[in-house]
Amino acid sequence: MKPNTQQLNDLTIQVRRDILRMVHAVNSGHPGGSLGCTEFLVALYQVIMDRKEGFDMDGIGEDVFFLSNGHISPVFYSVLARSGYFPVSELATFRHINSRLQGHPTTHEGLPGVRMASGSLGQGMSVAVGAAQAKKLNGDNHLVYSLHGDGELQEGQNWEAMMYASAYKVDNYIATIDLNGKQIDGSTDEVLNMGSISAKFVAFGWEVVEIQQGNNIEAILAGMADAKSRTGKGRPVCVLLHTEMGNGVDFMMHTHAWHGKAPNDEQLQKAFDQNAVTLGDY
Repeated sequence: MKPNTQQLNDLTIQVRRDILRMVHAVNSGHPGGSLGCTEFLVALYQVIMDRKEGFDMDGIGEDVFFLSNGHISPVFYSVLARSGYFPVSELATFRHINSRLQGHPTTHEGLPGVRMASGSLGQGMSVAVGAAQAKKLNGDNHLVYSLHGDGELQEGQNWEAMMYASAYKVDNYIATIDLNGKQIDGSTDEVLNMGSISAKFVAFGWEVVEIQQGNNIEAILAGMADAKSRTGKGRPVCVLLHTEMGNGVDFMMHTHAWHGKAPNDEQLQKAFDQNAVTLGDY
């Protein structure tokens, strides 16, 4: 049975606590973008994707997901663990030597749920497009999903992949762009203004869906249902997810300062006080 909205919101708060605890414990990691994408990844894994029991790298007979902006690994690891891919207790090994939970996801550790190494930005769309084509060749009618940062779109390889996906009608693919308007050096407009991302995807032959409330579970579910309804019609689908970096922790919001900075003891407690509902900390 799929969880209801309240259960999804409760899980979102728990995932926030996981993120904060992980980066605090090692004084390293990327809480800002992780917190901004928490609602989306919770909804994706708990409701939106058609997943089968267990994990294999082929992903035949189920929807698959690729995280391109791999620096937001804390939210990815937490959601994977809370979705049953590996024990929640393993989150305590984040960024430890010889841990399967490195700062950027990798594949050679064999962590269930991770299908590509990511962290070198701009590569995830190419991988996802290839996986989507493989599903077509295998007669697998399931979908491929991916997540990308808006600053990541400054990498040119994305635009080659976008052009290819449209030209070859890769219409079983939904790429989501985390539009928080921030990256490590400041706002995306200040670092490299990309103009209208929506207009660019449309010009490249994609279907575009915008989710204006990208930190609202119900808005995400509705927007992703719209995106799924547009698959299979000859065009790849882009979801523009408007989020707030650091969402759920007031002193981390409305700034790029927490892109890659861990909270201290006092800040961790303050953040916990704002996210007090818990399903069980590790």
